[in-house]
Amino acid sequence: MNDLLVRLGIESWKPALAMLLLPPVPMLLLILLGAWMLRRRALGWLPLAAGVLALWAVCTPAGSHWLVARLTQPPAALGADEVRALRDAPGTAIVVLGAGIYPEAPEYGAAVLKPLSAQRLRYGVWLARRTGLPLAFSGGRGHHARSGPSEAEVAAATLAEDHGMVPRWAETRSRDTHENAVHSVALLHEAGITRIVLVTNGFHMRRALAAFERAAARQGVPMQLVAAPTGTRPERPLEGGDLLPDPEAYRLSWIAMHEWLGRLAGA
Repeated sequence: MNDLLVRLGIESWKPALAMLLLPPVPMLLLILLGAWMLRRRALGWLPLAAGVLALWAVCTPAGSHWLVARLTQPPAALGADEVRALRDAPGTAIVVLGAGIYPEAPEYGAAVLKPLSAQRLRYGVWLARRTGLPLAFSGGRGHHARSGPSEAEVAAATLAEDHGMVPRWAETRSRDTHENAVHSVALLHEAGITRIVLVTNGFHMRRALAAFERAAARQGVPMQLVAAPTGTRPERPLEGGDLLPDPEAYRLSWIAMHEWLGRLAGA
């Protein structure tokens, strides 16, 4: 599906299409359908109840954790031994994937990374300092951005100001995960890199790995991938409060379904 949108030149439609397929739109449509059916038949209670229950479920920690685990299948975080094994590994680079910026933060007078981007960058810095590996950041401007700095440029400024570091590579052309992979693989292959330690959130990792594998295969580039997820959550017993609505839970549910649709579409 992603390749079809690219061939048709309408890949910029992806955010709008996603909005129609992701919560709360499907649940609200079920509720409206049930309300309309109730005018004529009692069966209208089925879609009405289904829509209400589904909307409640995606707003609870129990529902969001289930969706993240089942739909995105996040890999385990790197262990201490795995991090040590990467120390000064030849032909290896850390690649941090962007997750968006705020184009203007009044308190700073400049663009800043969104929280997920900042979380990924922080873990990339942590890994770089413990392994001695060079760091790359991949992120351009979103599909609807017309001007302003790229994510990679904002990340480079953040690295310099907050961590006293400079990324070895800054990939500034990509607009989504598919393009992150295409441009990063080409850039790093040119630099002699044969293994990428890929840093992104756990819920995004499977889709990102698939995109990088496709990009390497299509470019005929031998590239080994090491998953380095951040933000993964340990399993814990269900608690009573996990069945109550929570804003963070809704956000995680939305992300889980977004990632699942992205993987289905090959994006």
